[in-house]
Amino acid sequence: MRLCFLVEEHYRHDGMPNEVIGQLTAWGHRVDVVRPGGSLLRMAEVVTTGAHDAWVLKTVSGGPGLTLLEAAAAAGATTVNDARAIRGVRDKALAAAIGHTHGLPQPATYALARPELLAEIPEGEYPLVVKPADGSSGRAVHLVPSPDRIADLLPALAGEGMLIAQPYVPNPGTDVKVYCVDGELFATERRSPLHPASAVRERRVPLPREVADIAARVGEVYGLDLYGVDVLLGPDGPVVVDVNDFPSFRQVPDAAARVARAVLELARRGAGRTPVGAVGPVGALAPVAATPLAAAPVPAAPVPAPRPPRTYTAVPVSVPAQVPAGAGDGA
Repeated sequence: MRLCFLVEEHYRHDGMPNEVIGQLTAWGHRVDVVRPGGSLLRMAEVVTTGAHDAWVLKTVSGGPGLTLLEAAAAAGATTVNDARAIRGVRDKALAAAIGHTHGLPQPATYALARPELLAEIPEGEYPLVVKPADGSSGRAVHLVPSPDRIADLLPALAGEGMLIAQPYVPNPGTDVKVYCVDGELFATERRSPLHPASAVRERRVPLPREVADIAARVGEVYGLDLYGVDVLLGPDGPVVVDVNDFPSFRQVPDAAARVARAVLELARRGAGRTPVGAVGPVGALAPVAATPLAAAPVPAAPVPAPRPPRTYTAVPVSVPAQVPAGAGDGA
């Protein structure tokens, strides 16, 4: 197979995706690497239909890589994950709206274009977790204990664009990261980015049934095949606080080989899963019914054939290796 990986400079030396690229190459596949942030690209040539069996994205949320992936998808190329699914989780305000619409357990979410608007959130919602809507790798995540601390935070949030704010979910200083590799679920416990002083070291842990069900539902709702879910075990049960497409897959056994096999399988299948409610052009949600403006029939946009229901498997923990927790997974 011939594959195209869109890899941001930020991940040039990271094990993920470089180890996956190395594994695919060792298996005899051709992998072309495009660095969207450092290359002059002639779009008509980059997205030539049929040049690659699949496109894979590993970039920061705010970078130009997703635009290229969406261009490839619009030209008919297979993408890993579905480009609409990636758009749906990389915009955290949009992700919150989709998640709430489909019943995922999430904190209440406020979206605001200017940090001064935090002052309009009811005092009863504090403490708040505030972060950029296009953030990744733990960038600019702040815990705001009370409204009188907003003024101190304004310089740090200036220029971050759209923000989201969510009531803080009480937790012991750890969260559960669930990785999904084409239907296999792996759980790790790690230090919460809001509790950097915690002595917790990242390690694999057994996956509770309730959390496994939520992680599987996340894949169905957003239409993801390779993804990570951050879950807090709050006083009222598990709560989803973040979803990442193509994360680091730390602590996943034989991660490079597993992810490489998943990429090949998804490339062979063709179009990825359609996110719940998404049809039509890349990035579009299900349209509201409208009266036609003309009598002539308009051909419907092609919709990928539905896949059989996916079976998710929680992979048991054998020997839980431990490594120091990193700052975050990225998007």
